[in-house]
Amino acid sequence: METEVPAILRARETVAPERFTFHSSRMRMTHVTPEQLKAMDADSDRCALELSDAHVDVLGYACLVAIMSMGLGYHRVSEERLHGRTVENGAPAPVVTSAGALVHGLHTLGAKKIALLAPYMRPLTRTVVDYLTHEGIEVLDYEALEIPNNLDVAAHDPAKLPGLARALDHADADAVVLSACVQMPSLGAVEEAEQLLGKPVVSAAICTAHQMLRALDLPAAAPGAGHLLSGAYAQAPLGTGSTSGE
Repeated sequence: METEVPAILRARETVAPERFTFHSSRMRMTHVTPEQLKAMDADSDRCALELSDAHVDVLGYACLVAIMSMGLGYHRVSEERLHGRTVENGAPAPVVTSAGALVHGLHTLGAKKIALLAPYMRPLTRTVVDYLTHEGIEVLDYEALEIPNNLDVAAHDPAKLPGLARALDHADADAVVLSACVQMPSLGAVEEAEQLLGKPVVSAAICTAHQMLRALDLPAAAPGAGHLLSGAYAQAPLGTGSTSGE
């Protein structure tokens, strides 16, 4: 989140007049386990308060699986609660979760069937699949890379992702999720993957950037970030249902 969302919006600055600043508050998590994810999510209220002290215009909650592991539909609960913290602090700001953004990004594309890559262990990846299924998105195939350490997730080489995506059963998929995790880098490989697979390719970070721009009431378009941010969906409605601030 702290690298790819700024990169997307910096790219947007080359074609649009708006300028952005970025502010972050961290929830601790070193190993991607259900226990650490639950403890991390409990810390999100503090982060929302800290970021609203800076009177940011939108907040992005940067851990997809932390939200999804808390129960089906939880992104709506989290977004409403964290928005409430900003209101209580006298600096109301919309909140976009990467979990909710991925759901809405896929709906925006009209993607009813998808294939996805995730860095998580298989049980947590299954949690993501079940969450998306509950939101009306059928996951035809998925690959769990089973990387337990959060720093190792960030160090995964994005150049490997297009090949991994091609190995998925994606023929009947409407779109492919190249990274169902804002920690696993993929931005530099998205357009290559689109050309390789011949269909829209998104990531949790790209969907989050799209929803953050719509929350700012700005056209959601940026070069180099795939079909969702190509401009075709620049005026798409904001989804229901975010903790990096901007």
